[in-house]
Amino acid sequence: MNTQFKDYPASEIKAKLQQCLDYEAKYGSNATVTAVKKWCNSYEYRKNEWQWRQNVAKSINYNTNYTKPYYNEYK
Repeated sequence: MNTQFKDYPASEIKAKLQQCLDYEAKYGSNATVTAVKKWCNSYEYRKNEWQWRQNVAKSINYNTNYTKPYYNEYK
């Protein structure tokens, strides 16, 4: 597992931003396009999003059945 943030290559970010701009020109703006454009334009946003995903992964307890309503109760 990667423990250090490694940013995407600038060419990939630029290509993704262009995809978003093309989509927005064709179909109009929506929340997803706005979020991806923000992701493309901000290094800090990408870094924070990566940290958030890492923390979500760490929070998963693999021995817990999350489909049961009482999963936090221990016997």
